[in-house]
Amino acid sequence: MAGDWRARSGEPAARPREPEPGRLPAEVTGFVGRQRELAELAGLLAGARLVTVTGPGGVGKSRLALRAAARAAGAFPDGTWLVELAPVQDPLLLGRAVLEALRLTDGTARPPLDLLTERLSGRCTLLVLDGCEHLVQACAELADALLRALPGLRVLTTSRAALRASGEHLLTLAPLPVDPRPSGPGGPGGPGGPGGPGGLPDAVRLFAERARAVLPSFALTEADAEAVSLLCRRLDGLPLAVELAAGRLRALSVEQITARLDDRFRLLTGGSRTALPRHRALRTTIGWSHELCTVQERLLWARLSVFAGSFDLEAAEYVCAGDGLEAEDVLDLLDELVGKSVVLGEDSAFGVRFRLLDTLRDYGGQWLRAAGEEQRLLRRHRDWYLGVATWGEVEWFGPRQAETAERTELAHPNLRAALEFCLAEPGEEQIALLLAGTLWFYWVGCGHLGEGRHWLDRALALDREPTEARAKALWVTGHLATLQGDLETARPALEECRRQALDTGDDRALAYAVHRQGSAALIGDEPDRAAELFEEALWHYRTIGELNSNVVLAMVELGLAYLFQGDPESGELWFGQARELCEEHGEQWAYAYVLYATAYAHWMDGAVRAARALAREGLRLNHLFHDLLGIALAIDLLALLETEPGDPGAPGDLGGARVLQGAAHRIWGAVGLPFLGSRSFFGPHQECAERARAGLTAQEYERCYQAGARLDLDAAVSRALGGSGSAGGPEPGSGPCAVPSAPTPAPARNS
Repeated sequence: MAGDWRARSGEPAARPREPEPGRLPAEVTGFVGRQRELAELAGLLAGARLVTVTGPGGVGKSRLALRAAARAAGAFPDGTWLVELAPVQDPLLLGRAVLEALRLTDGTARPPLDLLTERLSGRCTLLVLDGCEHLVQACAELADALLRALPGLRVLTTSRAALRASGEHLLTLAPLPVDPRPSGPGGPGGPGGPGGPGGLPDAVRLFAERARAVLPSFALTEADAEAVSLLCRRLDGLPLAVELAAGRLRALSVEQITARLDDRFRLLTGGSRTALPRHRALRTTIGWSHELCTVQERLLWARLSVFAGSFDLEAAEYVCAGDGLEAEDVLDLLDELVGKSVVLGEDSAFGVRFRLLDTLRDYGGQWLRAAGEEQRLLRRHRDWYLGVATWGEVEWFGPRQAETAERTELAHPNLRAALEFCLAEPGEEQIALLLAGTLWFYWVGCGHLGEGRHWLDRALALDREPTEARAKALWVTGHLATLQGDLETARPALEECRRQALDTGDDRALAYAVHRQGSAALIGDEPDRAAELFEEALWHYRTIGELNSNVVLAMVELGLAYLFQGDPESGELWFGQARELCEEHGEQWAYAYVLYATAYAHWMDGAVRAARALAREGLRLNHLFHDLLGIALAIDLLALLETEPGDPGAPGDLGGARVLQGAAHRIWGAVGLPFLGSRSFFGPHQECAERARAGLTAQEYERCYQAGARLDLDAAVSRALGGSGSAGGPEPGSGPCAVPSAPTPAPARNS
């Protein structure tokens, strides 16, 4: 079905991280009116489990829902969470979007529904799904399934159309009042009534507040109030229209704005007579804003509609310039659109970024399609983000690696949009393969294994022509599947890539295919075979002059193959070569795996203190990139090191080790098959567990493990690095596995 977000593949995985108490975004502008609606919504949330705020775009559904959720937060001790759905176009990604919003980043092949029900079980939580109208069927199915499985959950949604799900209660949001009301303690103009202080209608109060933001000298006199009231009535009290009108006060008086409305309203009311009045009013409001723009501003507005999520100036200049719009004019035009509240400006670590409100983006898209420019602009958008991915792949091997990870994260919604375009547009299949394959560094290095598989599987199914792009997609798919412990998928994909590379003379694809076949052999507990394949792959890499993070990892993996064969000296030689390359080129991500492997070798040699220092530094780097696989491996090794004696005569911390084991097992659940299904990689965990079992009571053994399993990702990393971590809630009991209450560190990046 269209909303089938339950797509499932692969092996069951361990439990993922639990959500921490939810956070709602802070309000950045004043909230005006809506006291009656807030009270009504509070009553609905108290008695109903699924509530939908409906109404036209621009009427304030999101603001009302967030204000109500913030007020109700105290009734939901396990958190209130916002999921913004505007950037999500594929119903199959709905579940993953919810996981990400709850900071349950998941790279497994497990159905998102299973993970959500598992980790929200027994919790009292409010989930806010904002902007469901383009995913109504999928949202209805998801809400219904979650509510049936989770008695403590309540769901609040905003949508232009009702979900029509079982048990849904609706609150239809009307425009703000535009007529004056008598004020007084018990009158309708008092608290809770439709009028504000002094009897002013809420629409007028909203206008005055927004006017002062753009024109600090603005003061609402008695004479002005009448003119503003007339203007607000002409705008039907729609909040978006009122705010846009206030933004024009820099150039026009209230009377001038009102005078300009006549022709604009009539011009844009030629839609269906059977449409709801508020829909006609919404189109009139946006059309009026459109008419206030110059021809060039309208053209840019339409072209900006191809962006999903935020974008920067350089992207706008490349995608939108040409055919009547010069690149050097984009900055000034964009600035004007920001000033007119058509485009939002947002600060980021890399400068100002821009975003279109969803309603305004839709409106611009209609003009773009009417002008016959949509396909051309979508292709330019695709080209830009293919460039972003290509440049990211190059920059990944170097000192700007962490910055590349953050920039790619910011581009993520647009990369999704570009992939979706390629997969939906005939003739674009090869570019879909290329784009999905080029993003290997992001899928692998930044904790998005599951999503990478999603795009690659779709692209591979569309086009089987033996091209370089398909070969790359095949080895990346095999690599991702291997890291998930899904060797049944990995091996055929890698073998197909190897055969195609031999048939077509693609030496680069051959090197990667052989390399990743070695990875599959290593994880499949065939270290002898793995060593042969890694040696062959490194020969191919040298022959073609390839040097990047993958080549470094081939050295690390070859060293591990020797280590698992009982030849630590050969292993450490390869670790040393890999370390030198990382230090020479400023590589940090693969360097974390060098540190893990070297720490493993030091532990085998009995150098516990050195092993612990290396493993902790590797964990710190893994956490910087949000590499869940590296984090899980490092914490498991550190757990084993906790069992080793400390200072002379000081015993190992068996309880603390078992806590770390519980934390690691939970993280494995967001990666794939725990310990990759490998006896070799499972070794540290098994030995640690045996030591802990021998030194702890059965009750302590289990209680410590459960204490660790309650730690979220950041708290687990903090604990493993030698600090304290806070669990998702109080842990009963005390002793070696007690988890102290302490704030968790801020995450390095959003997941």
